[in-house]
Amino acid sequence: MAAPTQRLIKRIERDFTPAHAREVIGWLTGLAPESYGRQDEGRVQAALVLRARGNLREFISLVELMRLDWRDLLMAGGLGNSDWPAILDAELSET
Repeated sequence: MAAPTQRLIKRIERDFTPAHAREVIGWLTGLAPESYGRQDEGRVQAALVLRARGNLREFISLVELMRLDWRDLLMAGGLGNSDWPAILDAELSET
């Protein structure tokens, strides 16, 4: 289990309603380590949040997708290619 980073939490709080943000953070914190497919946990968590775009139902559907194939989640979240660190930085910047 890995808690989301502070900058991802800020993005969650920006995208989701307060009640849904707490729920999303709870989901992310509770994910089992094997859910990440040996990928960077922050990358996978961010893919869930970015693709959900503030929609809790979409977020939960994406968690199910992740459990089936984390690679599909990374592609859906825009973090499936080698430039993912730059995209992640851009998406989670505070400007």
